[in-house]
Amino acid sequence: MEIWIEYLNSIVEYEIRWNIFKTILIILILWLIKKGIYHLIGVGKDADLKRIYHWRKTAQYTLVFIGFLLIGNIWISNFQSITTFLGLLSAGIAIALKDIFVNIAGWLFIYWRKPFDVGDRIQIGEHKGDVVDLRLFQFSLLEVGNWVDADQSTGRILHVPNGKVFSDAQANYSQGFDYIWNEQNLYVSLDSNHKKAQKILREIMNDLLQDGFKSIERAMMKAHKEHFIHFGQFTPTVYSKIHERGIQLSLRYLCHPRKRRVLEHQITEAILEKFKAESDIRIVYPITSVYLDKGIDS
Repeated sequence: MEIWIEYLNSIVEYEIRWNIFKTILIILILWLIKKGIYHLIGVGKDADLKRIYHWRKTAQYTLVFIGFLLIGNIWISNFQSITTFLGLLSAGIAIALKDIFVNIAGWLFIYWRKPFDVGDRIQIGEHKGDVVDLRLFQFSLLEVGNWVDADQSTGRILHVPNGKVFSDAQANYSQGFDYIWNEQNLYVSLDSNHKKAQKILREIMNDLLQDGFKSIERAMMKAHKEHFIHFGQFTPTVYSKIHERGIQLSLRYLCHPRKRRVLEHQITEAILEKFKAESDIRIVYPITSVYLDKGIDS
């Protein structure tokens, strides 16, 4: 009896060692295949980085799935049917790992419906940034805004669960139409020549933005065909209204989301330079005066 037990134990130990060897061999082969695919995808100096990224991700997830099936077939007894295995796996995830299942569904939704892609600037809930990575359970944003003005980068990476696409509203700065409307306000006194001020402001914006008018027009035509986006006017304009400070002049223009702060800086510098030479235009701003009564000693 003891001989038979020892014999069975030796068979079990042999099977375990053999299974470990096959597992390591499968992992090694799949790793070599992945490296080979990465090398082939990255060939060429003019390769599209976004295309390379998506092909690499597709190859990675496909090889992981294949490896999971092959290794599962080695270690799980009665692994006769892939359909049975997938059914058990799905049931286990749905019951015990609800959040993970939702994130996987969110990942499939992102790749299928494309609400955003790598390189897009988006806002989801209270988080805003440039999409730098898409993974099975979460996507990563290079944060913009927060304590930094004009939607510039903070340098932080935000990791957002994929399931958020089902519960939070998403705004995409880059999809459909590559430009956003930006506005800058300034105030001149009521006795200023506001007509001349408007003319100067329009000239400043046209000088700084005219090189991009053709690109904006092409982007608008494309957006109109794909998403029925239409603007009656896409050239810069200036609106005026009476304000408690004086006359409010609102500069409105289309710009690329990532160039908003640069354009604001250039326009502001030009405004200050031009208005200094005009004696009949005066920029106004609120001031506060504090009077201290020191009293008189008798």
